[in-house]
Amino acid sequence: MPLPSLAKTAVFHILRTGFRLMPLPSATRDRMRQRFLDNHYDLVPAGPRGQTGASGTREHRQRATAAGPAIGYQPQRPGQLPEPLPATLVAFYLPQFHPIPENDAWWGEGFTEWQNVTRALPQFEGHAQPRLPGALGFYDLRIADVMRRQMQLAREYGIAAFCTYFYWFGGKTLLEGPLLQWLNDASLDLPLCLCWANENWSRRWDGRADQILIGQQHSASDDLAFIAHVSRYLSDPRYLRVDGKPLLLVYRPGLLPEAQSTAERWRKWCREHGIGEIYLAYVQSFDRVDPRDIGFDGAVSFPPNNITLAPITDRQQLLNPDFHGDIYDWRELVSKVSTQADPTYTLFPCVNPGWDNEPRRSGAGRVFAHASPRGYRDWLQQAIHTAQRRKPSSPLVFVNAWNEWAEGAVLEPDSRLGFAWLQATRNALCGACEQKPVPSPQPCVVIHVWYVDVLDEIAAALRTSGLDWRVFITTTVEHEQIVRERLARLDLKADITTFENRGRDILPFLHIADRLLNEGVDVVLKLHTKRSTHRRDGELWRRELIDKLLSPERAASTLAAFRNTPKLGLAAADGHVQPLQFYWGENESNVQYLAARLGIPEPSPEQDQFIAGSMFWARLEALRPLLDAHLGVWEFEDEAGQVDGTLAHAVERIIELCAEAAGYAISDTATLGGIAEGNATQRYPYARRSG
Repeated sequence: MPLPSLAKTAVFHILRTGFRLMPLPSATRDRMRQRFLDNHYDLVPAGPRGQTGASGTREHRQRATAAGPAIGYQPQRPGQLPEPLPATLVAFYLPQFHPIPENDAWWGEGFTEWQNVTRALPQFEGHAQPRLPGALGFYDLRIADVMRRQMQLAREYGIAAFCTYFYWFGGKTLLEGPLLQWLNDASLDLPLCLCWANENWSRRWDGRADQILIGQQHSASDDLAFIAHVSRYLSDPRYLRVDGKPLLLVYRPGLLPEAQSTAERWRKWCREHGIGEIYLAYVQSFDRVDPRDIGFDGAVSFPPNNITLAPITDRQQLLNPDFHGDIYDWRELVSKVSTQADPTYTLFPCVNPGWDNEPRRSGAGRVFAHASPRGYRDWLQQAIHTAQRRKPSSPLVFVNAWNEWAEGAVLEPDSRLGFAWLQATRNALCGACEQKPVPSPQPCVVIHVWYVDVLDEIAAALRTSGLDWRVFITTTVEHEQIVRERLARLDLKADITTFENRGRDILPFLHIADRLLNEGVDVVLKLHTKRSTHRRDGELWRRELIDKLLSPERAASTLAAFRNTPKLGLAAADGHVQPLQFYWGENESNVQYLAARLGIPEPSPEQDQFIAGSMFWARLEALRPLLDAHLGVWEFEDEAGQVDGTLAHAVERIIELCAEAAGYAISDTATLGGIAEGNATQRYPYARRSG
C-alpha cells in the first residue's frame, strides 16, 4: 500500500539526513544513492504544486502556437571569431534523429526523437513548448548533408567539436549510422569524440533499472570488445585529442563493475594496438568521484545533473492542472555551478543553454525556467576562464548540448529565437578575448512613431537638448514612407525599423532595446508620439513628459548621471512616477504573470511604483530581466483601441520593478539635474485611478 504523501516525505528526509551524516567515500555514496533510486524511487516525495484555477485570471498563452518568433529572435549573421580560440568548445551531440529497427519495435514505426519533441505541450504560463527547429528543420541524420550543415554552423559560431553519445550494449550498437558516415566521409571534418552512454535503455528515458528495453552487459570481455570496436574512431586524425591523446568519455562509470580495471584494460589494449595513450574522462551526470581513484584522467561537469535546487513550481500558474513535474530557476543553477571551488583533480567545466525534458516526460517534466542567450553567454565566458585556469595546456569547455531537443538543451537554431544561442556562443568567445563591441559615446533615443506630425515637436526637442543623438525610429509598415518623408524634411537622420501594429510603443521598443543591448549600447531614451486621444489633456501630457526628459537643463545632467553612477537604472520625468495600486485594476493579473515570467519578486501594489506615460531614460542592463524573458510577439494582443489591461500596459507597470530586481536604482530628471521640483499635485492629472 503506497505511503501517504506526508509520511513519504518524512521517511525520505529521515533517510536522506542519515545518509548525509554517514562518513562514506564519494564512490560508495554515489553507488548507494543510485541503488536506492533504482529500487525505491517511489519514496522520493513530490515537489510543490503550481497554482490552478485562480478566480478572474485569464490565460496569457494563445493555444494556437508557441513556435512564433519572440523578442530577441536572431537570424544567421556572419561574424569573426578570435584566433586562436581561447578554449575548445565541445558540444554533446545526440544521434537519435533517424529511425532504426529497434526504435520501430519499441516506440512505433518511424520513431525518432522528433516524435517526443512535437508532442510536448505547455504545462504552465510562459512554458515555451513545443520547442521546434528553425533553419535545419526536422532533419534525418541518415542524410550526410545534414551533419555537414551542422558542422558548418558549429565551426561558424565557435563550436570546435561534437561529443557524440555512443550506444553499445554487449556487442550490439544502436544509432551508429551517423558516426559511420563521419568515419567514412573526410569532408565531415569537425572533430568528434565519443561518450559511451553505458546505462540501460528504459521506457522512462532516464536509465533507471525498471522497464528496460535493452540492458548493458558489463564484463572484462565486454570492455575489450568495446575498445576494439571504437578504436577505428580513436585512430582517425580528426578525432578530438587532449594533450595529444584521443579523448574517450564514459557517461556513468559507477555502473561499471570495476571502473579502474576497465580503464587499465582499455589503456593496455590501445598501447598494444597502435592507438597509444588515451585520455579517459567521465561525465558527472550521476557520479562525482575523483577520476584518479578509478583510473581516469579527468571528469566533465554536467549541469543540471548533480545539482540540488529549490523548486519554484508554486509560483507558476498551471495550464495543466495534472502537471506533476518540477520547475527550477536556471539562473540559480548558473550561480551555483559558477561559484563552486576548483577540485583537486581535472574537471572540465560544462554549461547548458537551458533544460526542459517535458517532451520525454509528458506532464511530469523537469523544467529550468528563465534561461536566456545572454545569461548563457555570460556563463560560457566564465567557464572559458575556468578551463584556462584548470588546464592551461588543453582548455576544454563542454556544452550540454548541441541538439538535445527533447531535453530543451539546444544550440541549433529554433523557431522562437533563431540563431540567438549560437550567436551568444560566438559572443562569449569574443568576450573571453576582450573583443567586445565598443559602444558609441553618442546617446541613443528610440522613438515610436504613430502620429507622424508629432515628429516635428520631438525633433525640435532633440535639437534644443544640446546632445548629439543617435536616433532609432520604430513605426508600422503603412507609415514607413510618410515617416521617411517627414524625417527628410526635418533633416533628421534615423535608423528606421517597421513592425506590425501590435503592442503599441512597448513591443517595438523591446525589440530595439534587445538589439542595442547586444550591440553594447548602455543608455537609451525612450519616447513615442503619445496623444492619448481618449483624454482631453493627451497633448499636454506628452509635452510635459518630453520637456522634463529632454530640456537642455535636464538632458545633459541626466546623461552625465548615468555615466557617473553605474547602478542608476532608470530616470523618469519628475511627477510621473506613480503608486502601482492607483492603476492596478485591469492590469493585476498581467503584472503578476509578468513577475513570474521574469522571475522577479511578486509586486506589492501598496509599496511599488511605475513610470506613467512609458517615456523614460534607461540603462539597458537594468532591463535584462524583461529582455531576457524573450516574450513572444503573439503574447501582445491584437490592436483594438484598448486604453488599459493589455500586456503592453502591464510591461509599462513592471519596468521599475524589473530594474529594482536587477539591482538598479531609480531617479528622476529634476533630482539628477539639481532642479527644484514644484509642488506635486495630490492626484496625478493624466490618468484615472483604479483604487
